[in-house]
Amino acid sequence: MAFLDNSGDIILDAVLTDTGRHRLAKGDGSFKIAKFALGDDEINYAIYDKDHLSGSAFYDLAILQTPVLEAFTNNTSTMKSKLISLPRTNLLYLPTLKVNTLFEDSSKMHVSGAFMVACDDTTETDFATVTGVISGETVAGGAYIRVDQGLDTTEIPASFTIDADLVETQYILEIDNRLGKIVSVRGTMAKVSFIDDDNIASYFLSLGTDLEFVEENTERSTTATTQTISGPRGTFIKFKIQASLELNTSDYLFGQIGSTTNMVKANGTTQTSLQYIDTMVRVTGATTGVRIDVPVRFIKE
Repeated sequence: MAFLDNSGDIILDAVLTDTGRHRLAKGDGSFKIAKFALGDDEINYAIYDKDHLSGSAFYDLAILQTPVLEAFTNNTSTMKSKLISLPRTNLLYLPTLKVNTLFEDSSKMHVSGAFMVACDDTTETDFATVTGVISGETVAGGAYIRVDQGLDTTEIPASFTIDADLVETQYILEIDNRLGKIVSVRGTMAKVSFIDDDNIASYFLSLGTDLEFVEENTERSTTATTQTISGPRGTFIKFKIQASLELNTSDYLFGQIGSTTNMVKANGTTQTSLQYIDTMVRVTGATTGVRIDVPVRFIKE
């Protein structure tokens, strides 16, 4: 990995994804560039200086001269901030995604600031009534994750209907496939769309198709205490996480990439040396590209 000097020229540096290189290597004609993505991970827009003493030509000079990373193929390390094209010029606010911990007790996070996934029956039993703990083996009861979409502003009333082209009708969920799988609140397993070379599983869940996951948010009250989006609301996605078979039956990954901590059980006592692995579940809106990382901790006694 290296930096490219863009102090005097416009540089386009592109690489194929792992899938693209795989198809190119086949040599059977299946390789065709059908889509591409642009990103600005390196750019800090806060250094735009509208008060520069040399005038407007220098307002964005520091941004334009920021060294950019050489293109590389590891999708876990690049393209964190993808650019999107918006032909409309009358938008004051863009849709956002927010974790809704207000809807009900079962949608709340643990006090530590993450959703806990109990990986086996013993851990489920001991932490059954603790707020923010998802039943990761039986997937019955316990907490769940809900992410709401809409315009988070008080300048536009929630009673307004969000424009159709700003409504997320499909969500992409990404999770480390070694650790867990996406299931509905009722326990229905979501279908994996694909698993990449880094063992990250992607799930495509759509409104009208995946009824147990994606729903339209019909709450229009501006004073609703169960909503996290202040303005017009679009859709929401809710899901749970089932611990992988490896986490359920083995302590190997806990020893390799995890650690230990203390945590208060449902009966008020403290479980010492509780094993845990911290990770994220990424939720991306397929329409606007907005995304959010939800903190998740897998726990096991």
